[in-house]
Amino acid sequence: MIMMVSLAPWTRAFFLVKCLVPKTHILTNHYYHCHCNSPLSNADMGEELVSLQEWQGWGTTSPLPAMVTQIVEDMKVLEKDFDAQMTFGGNGGKLQGNYRTQEDKKHRATYQALGDSEKKLQFYSARQIACRILGSKGYLCQKCWLPVEDCMCSKITSCMLFPGIRFWLYMHPKDFLRQNNTGKLLWQVFGVDAATLCLFAIPEHEDIMWNSFKLAGKGNVWCLYPNKSAVLKSVEDAFGQEPVANYEVTPEKLKVDTTLHFILIDGTWSNSAAMFRRLQDRAKSVWGDEDLACISLNPGASAMHKLRPQPSWDRTCTAAAAVGLLSELQLLPRFSSIGLDKQAEAVEHALEVLLEALTSRRLRMGRCTCRLNEKWCL
Repeated sequence: MIMMVSLAPWTRAFFLVKCLVPKTHILTNHYYHCHCNSPLSNADMGEELVSLQEWQGWGTTSPLPAMVTQIVEDMKVLEKDFDAQMTFGGNGGKLQGNYRTQEDKKHRATYQALGDSEKKLQFYSARQIACRILGSKGYLCQKCWLPVEDCMCSKITSCMLFPGIRFWLYMHPKDFLRQNNTGKLLWQVFGVDAATLCLFAIPEHEDIMWNSFKLAGKGNVWCLYPNKSAVLKSVEDAFGQEPVANYEVTPEKLKVDTTLHFILIDGTWSNSAAMFRRLQDRAKSVWGDEDLACISLNPGASAMHKLRPQPSWDRTCTAAAAVGLLSELQLLPRFSSIGLDKQAEAVEHALEVLLEALTSRRLRMGRCTCRLNEKWCL
């Protein structure tokens, strides 16, 4: 989950709200079946198990990662070898039954055989993603990541993001396809070219992101994260100090010359430190010993607090962090006339739509809509 941070010394980091996942999802009524019509048996008849079109439908423009493809193929072979068909269910939509037992042994052996820690991390991430794609196919809407019967896509209003700004959703694989993930709202509203998904430890994704950063230059890349080893800058500190005359440029010129790239770390608090370290290590390999520039936002509450209250009011979800950034930039001379407030409102509206969809689903399932109060609900 993302936490919106202030400049106070006790402030902690930026996080994504942990997602609501259905308690049961045995894939018997969708594309994945528990009998002769299993996804892997369909693939044996010549169909691609995960096509490029399907992969990109989940919110990315990248090619299908090689290791994800390999893991899916290995799972297909395993299903055939052990005559144990693939089913998913339980909290998080995990593999079930005898197939899970056999796959668990196989993937652990594969992991241990990888001597290089980087290869192990890549394998871990790719397997998480492969299982989530297979377990969600035909069950989740590819655009909003909600169960098809709860799809909210028709209620989302798209909006063009100012071309001088680009968001990068640096997402942990455990947050990929989670239903109450809010980072997905950014590319639903702005499109995948303005708000781009980058999956942690997936080389194809990370290379695309860093190639863009190299072209942009270090001075135009910012991470919304409270780096304790460096002085935090506010939005005004980072972007409000130059003479007003320097801001009198056209959107077209900004798009070509000075596009600002903002990285939103999209993962839980426990995962974010490792994700930030990976960003820092890559930044040092590209630009030298200097730290990746980090900025903080003024604290504020998110609509998601209504569904799942956070430990403190300075913690909020990824989409709300983007809203906060756009709103603070709108107050600066450089950005005051380009409609960032309207773009922030579009994301805020999408966040309210998601909240409504998640709340309605929980009520329909007989679950409390306030996570902290669940133990008192009968």
